[in-house]
Amino acid sequence: METGNRTEGWSRKIYLELTPPSPEDNVSDQERIKRALREEYGEADCSLQVLRKFYPLCSQADWKITALLVWNGKNWELADIEPGDTAGEHYGFCADLGSTTLAGELVDMNTGKVLWKKSVFNHQIAYGEDILTRIFYGKDDPKKLEEIRQATVDSFLELFEKMEQETGISGKQCASMVIAGNTTMIHFLYGLDAFCVFSSPYAVRTLKPDCYRARDLGFPLKGYVYCYPGQANYLGGDILSGMAATEIYKQEDISVFLDIGTNGELVIGNKDFLVAGAGAAGPALEGGVVKTGMRAEPGAVDRVHIENGQVNIHVIGETEAKGICGSGIVDLLAEMFLNGWIDVRGRYLEEASKKIREVDGELAAEYAPGLFFFQKDIEEFLKTKAAAGTMVEYMMGEVGLEMKDIGRFYVAGAFGTHISKEAGVTVGLYPDIPRDKIILPGNSSLSGARKMLLNRNLKEEIEEVLDKMTYIQFGAVDNFLHIMVAAKAIPHTDIRRYPTVEKELKKRGLL
Repeated sequence: METGNRTEGWSRKIYLELTPPSPEDNVSDQERIKRALREEYGEADCSLQVLRKFYPLCSQADWKITALLVWNGKNWELADIEPGDTAGEHYGFCADLGSTTLAGELVDMNTGKVLWKKSVFNHQIAYGEDILTRIFYGKDDPKKLEEIRQATVDSFLELFEKMEQETGISGKQCASMVIAGNTTMIHFLYGLDAFCVFSSPYAVRTLKPDCYRARDLGFPLKGYVYCYPGQANYLGGDILSGMAATEIYKQEDISVFLDIGTNGELVIGNKDFLVAGAGAAGPALEGGVVKTGMRAEPGAVDRVHIENGQVNIHVIGETEAKGICGSGIVDLLAEMFLNGWIDVRGRYLEEASKKIREVDGELAAEYAPGLFFFQKDIEEFLKTKAAAGTMVEYMMGEVGLEMKDIGRFYVAGAFGTHISKEAGVTVGLYPDIPRDKIILPGNSSLSGARKMLLNRNLKEEIEEVLDKMTYIQFGAVDNFLHIMVAAKAIPHTDIRRYPTVEKELKKRGLL
């Protein structure tokens, strides 16, 4: 007899009430358990670790035990047994392995409910704020590469430690884990030299890694770790995870999926076609680029409104302002533009406000007491938003589409989590289309990882998506930089592309 869940996840916990051995039925302990599982789960493998647990656990539990089965990519494997009925305590873990932060979720595998969610800084930062520095650090040096790999694992271990402190559930109680990350991050996780991601001919070590035992990677989980596959050096598993989360490959409407971080990744298509592209963007919304930039945590300015020359701000945690996060940056730039503090090139107009003055030899605006947004900060942001806009413009041209043909415009990652749609359109970060068509799914990479954790059949579906995807590397496009120059203006050199912004500027007497 058995009871338990019937999810399609990467693990199962099944309560078994088995008949104890007797002279008439003296099969081995291993066969007794496998026999009870065989009809539904096939010929499950059995790890040595579990084999050693059969005695005396089974007899002491009067053969009333819970079996943990984990999927290893090909078949089920018996990963643990516990006395009594513990099928209700069935956990899995999913993660978005970013270059700056690692975000993770503890998931109840019986219900699909997220029990806990948190992010920590990626320990790789100790080897370089940017990915390139880390890549060069580990290049052709196995010892240094191992340092980066261990730093990656340590990031997860920090997350597991926080999870146990806050929930009482440890990583050892989790069965399997699904990870979404860009190609470089996955290389570092597996201890692979990532210089190939950056250098021609861009033939990377792996784009579709197998499932690996968690303990072989240094994780405390009982089962296996699966990482989302990637399409190319700059289009990794984090984007395919976003595809899984949004399901644009199943839709009739044509969608744009844009994710801007250190790199910019873009997918345009529907159920009939998918065109993908990627290129360097520059992490303009990450703390290291903007002088007073920070993550969206207590002390960060996340909302800005300028009225009658006064800057009104909202600070996360209702505390004293310590810096400004991504949504605050976009709000601030939009408000300064609409109030005539900066021109279309993003240059400060010093006479427009007393808040604008020279600080450390550079023009800056004071957005909170003692906190300034510098001219260089604006320039960095405009580079990134121009890269994003140019990717979209180029790709749309390649597939013969106009913005009116788009049914949904998804903006994931840092640019799409908390940013105001209106402010995003005003600065030219988002296209000027009906606002209900602009969808901000948040961390779609993490959402897709959770979706995969709860449905292992999604693995084959995503591999089919990869097969139908056409890939363009923007770095190889001759006129890309030329197109990008026009997109550096606020909102764009051609204001007619932004009719609602044009209307607002005329209303304010700025056009």
